[in-house]
Amino acid sequence: MINIIIREAVLEDASDIAPLIALAMHDIIFRFIGESSETRALELLQKLVARDDNQYSYKNCWVAEIESKIVGAACIYDGAKLEILRAPVAKEIHKMFGVIFNPEDETQDGEYYIDTIAVSEYFHGQGIGTVILKSLIEEYCNNRGQTLGLLVDKENTQAKRLYLKLGFQIKGEKILTGKLMDHLQYS
Repeated sequence: MINIIIREAVLEDASDIAPLIALAMHDIIFRFIGESSETRALELLQKLVARDDNQYSYKNCWVAEIESKIVGAACIYDGAKLEILRAPVAKEIHKMFGVIFNPEDETQDGEYYIDTIAVSEYFHGQGIGTVILKSLIEEYCNNRGQTLGLLVDKENTQAKRLYLKLGFQIKGEKILTGKLMDHLQYS
């Protein structure tokens, strides 16, 4: 049995978290920055994760560790704060890429939004994503009495199946960067 530790992230985790956020975002990060450079996208994410004022900040992340190595991460924040948390992201994207960043709202007041969740590719299939999600459900829903929300790509049937199995329910659809996604919640 693998001993997986789930904990809140700290600043020193930023360089490990950024690639996991990039992995979770897939092509969405390229739509955000207007180019397909993985190096530049990772540079942006590393800057944002290391800050304390935006949606991708380490302060909004939880990490999964195995033997002191970060193998997974989830970025989660209060949906009511999306506009405030998104502003520094928009500013940094404009500064680095000259792009006006103004995507559709992916969350709203009344839910804590799981913006990204990812497990290192080497550790796929070992149940780490499930452990992360169960920990978030325990912390946010059971301990804090909050609702969790997330978007899942309609084509990502494996992830959607996992969310539904854990008790998330489909609440509708949302568009993010022009892509139709399912909106799920857990209460």
